[in-house]
Amino acid sequence: MRYIKIAVTSKRSATRPPRFIGSMVRGCFGVSLKKIVCINPSYECGGCFAKDDCIYFDFFEKKNHIHRFRLDIEIDPQKIDFSIYLFEKSCDRYPYILSAVHKMFYDTGFGKKREKLPLERIVCNDTLIFENGEFLQKKIESALFSCETFSKDICLSFITPLRIKYENRLLTQTPSLRHLIQSIYNRYLTILGLKPQKLPFEPKGVVGSSDIKFLELQRYSNRQKTKMNLGGIIGEMEIKEIDKESFELLKLAEIIGIGKQTVFGLGKIKVTDMVAETK
Repeated sequence: MRYIKIAVTSKRSATRPPRFIGSMVRGCFGVSLKKIVCINPSYECGGCFAKDDCIYFDFFEKKNHIHRFRLDIEIDPQKIDFSIYLFEKSCDRYPYILSAVHKMFYDTGFGKKREKLPLERIVCNDTLIFENGEFLQKKIESALFSCETFSKDICLSFITPLRIKYENRLLTQTPSLRHLIQSIYNRYLTILGLKPQKLPFEPKGVVGSSDIKFLELQRYSNRQKTKMNLGGIIGEMEIKEIDKESFELLKLAEIIGIGKQTVFGLGKIKVTDMVAETK
């Protein structure tokens, strides 16, 4: 699977950002991207002659469709820093995404007051491409996911709320390893344009101690004119004697995220080697 990570660093604003910036950043990104790419005189997506090849329509308007991007954020940030991950064919549209990011900060603005902020830098797949107010003339190549490490005993951290269902209900406690791995595998397949299917192997591993809690977040939907819940589980869980296939899918999920509403920055995880942690 190929991907591009666009890491955005801003300068500190006069007011501290909200605890959850995912909704604000996604909304600002959508407005800015539409201004960049829309060529329809009516500015309406319904019935648009160009929608089948429009990155804005693909990211924000297309229904019952996997979005080949996600936000990467922190909860309770000091400033508006974030990353945008692009997957597969979305990587080919990265110039539009970079233009939209620039517009977010210098034209559209954030929050109700539309606060404009200067950018410090933008880094794409570890290549610096924006600094001192200017884009650097560098071509960005998408990266290919590969897992070159393996640890049998790991600590799995849910950094932003994970929203997945278990038996038709939103999970509120420590998930099973199999449920997690199946969810990641399904997401991976749909990003590739394939249908979800049963895992081709049986995950192995022992879930040890955990410190999992449910964190409720909310966002305001301008389209539906109401507040919407975005709660999910956060915290840590230990997994011992995990198999290599499951480990690789968890490492993949560090890039693609897990569960629902990843476009808002939810489902962010980190895999840590427990042995390395104790050294």
